[in-house]
Amino acid sequence: MKAAYDPSGRQVVLIVDDAPESLTQLYGLLKDQYRVLVANGGERAMQIAAGDPLPDLVLLDVMMPGMGGFEVCRRLKAYPRTADIPVIFLTAMGENEDEQQGFDVGAADYIVKPVSPPIVLARVRTHLRAKAASDFLEDKAAFLQSEVERRSRELQLSQDAAIVALASLAETRDQETGNHIRRTQNYVRQLAIQLRHHPRFREQLDEATIDMLYKSAPLHDIGKVGIPDHILLKPGKLTPEEFEIMKTHTTLGRDAIATAEKILDAPSSFLRFAREIAYGHQEKWDGSGYPQGLAGEAIPLSARLMAVADVYDALISRRVYKDPMAHALAVDLIREGSGRHFDPDIVAAFLQIADQFHAIAERYADDGEA
Repeated sequence: MKAAYDPSGRQVVLIVDDAPESLTQLYGLLKDQYRVLVANGGERAMQIAAGDPLPDLVLLDVMMPGMGGFEVCRRLKAYPRTADIPVIFLTAMGENEDEQQGFDVGAADYIVKPVSPPIVLARVRTHLRAKAASDFLEDKAAFLQSEVERRSRELQLSQDAAIVALASLAETRDQETGNHIRRTQNYVRQLAIQLRHHPRFREQLDEATIDMLYKSAPLHDIGKVGIPDHILLKPGKLTPEEFEIMKTHTTLGRDAIATAEKILDAPSSFLRFAREIAYGHQEKWDGSGYPQGLAGEAIPLSARLMAVADVYDALISRRVYKDPMAHALAVDLIREGSGRHFDPDIVAAFLQIADQFHAIAERYADDGEA
């Protein structure tokens, strides 16, 4: 961990020794170049290390009464706040096993007593330079990570704004309301959450995918911006010729989103699910839907989820050409469509959470229908 900021701007060295003459000698040697803290025992050293400023380096005597140097080093290395502080042991012992024990508990180096001033200055300077370089790299890595996170947030906001803008464009031309968009995207999310542990779907429905399905669902009818007003806004039943034109909203939506993907040069971009939903949400499980007449699992999962959400909302919503249907009757019709219009497993999930659909519908009810 990087040392706390010292107002003097100098690096901080903590000297730990029970011998007053040793403390005096080392303090005098280092005080002109560094901020020097002193402790006459292990317990006091731990108190200083727990405060501010955090030492950049510790010169630590091995043989001290009470808490010895090896135990002090072991504790410093055990705490995340002090684990990265280099420790140089001061010892009059030269046995290999003692040196090995010091390295085993985390020491960076040894200086043998009686100390040689040039050796002390050189070793301290070397380890402080290494610590400063390590702190610099740590700061740089943290900065780069924060920049990546910031740019990711900005990109996510841009993506969300693009979807909202496109969905709002569709709203301006269609008689369906913004609440329809909010309802259907919440239906899709709840269905996906219900299915995320299902053996057929768990590999596809991770948290990130569910989030993208929720955000992409509002674009399911974006292609309607290309349908002439006399057809899109017609209050009565469409003629067969008019219905054929209306059906092209799926292809128009796919093409518009595909064009955006091409500009982004990202065929697997965040718009992928929006493209699948726009193109495939009118397909039916038995192959009788449009525009491609896909059947079964050839229909993208995103579009199969959207089909249930869109049909349910159409059934319970008021239109100029029909009254809203009661929730219970809409549920029965969805059930009847299992295996024909809809994926049976998705219908089964819908039936398990039908009350949640009803709650979403009430929460985002159109004006006058709450």
